[in-house]
Amino acid sequence: MSAGPADAGPADAGPDRRLGLTVTHRRYVPHSAAHYGGALVDGAYVLALFGDVATELSIRTDGDEGLLAGYRELTFLGPVRAGDVVQVGAVLTRVGRRSRELTLTAEVLCRARPGRGPSAADVLDPPLAVATARATVVVPAAR
Repeated sequence: MSAGPADAGPADAGPDRRLGLTVTHRRYVPHSAAHYGGALVDGAYVLALFGDVATELSIRTDGDEGLLAGYRELTFLGPVRAGDVVQVGAVLTRVGRRSRELTLTAEVLCRARPGRGPSAADVLDPPLAVATARATVVVPAAR
């Protein structure tokens, strides 16, 4: 969604200080989230995490949870499995009058290794990128 005249801020306001704000969440993926063979977790799990990080970013920038209006360029790059530690991040890349554009990323930081033992796991270095997206969040008009 590109900024149009109704969405643009004041022309002389300069760059918005909120641009570049980053919010990051980490979550252990429980075995109850596994939906497919091989302990695979469905993509909706990552989308829910994206929604959570977008909500916090909206609260921090606008004092409101906002409404996630849509995703663009959503790409799943790798699997998420039960026992993973997943990190999701949101970066504010555009501020309109009522809309905000975010870049979202998800990566696996740690992965279970059940072949070595029931509670064995490794830290992944580098982390495994598993999803990226661009999203639009809409917030209420300024009061």
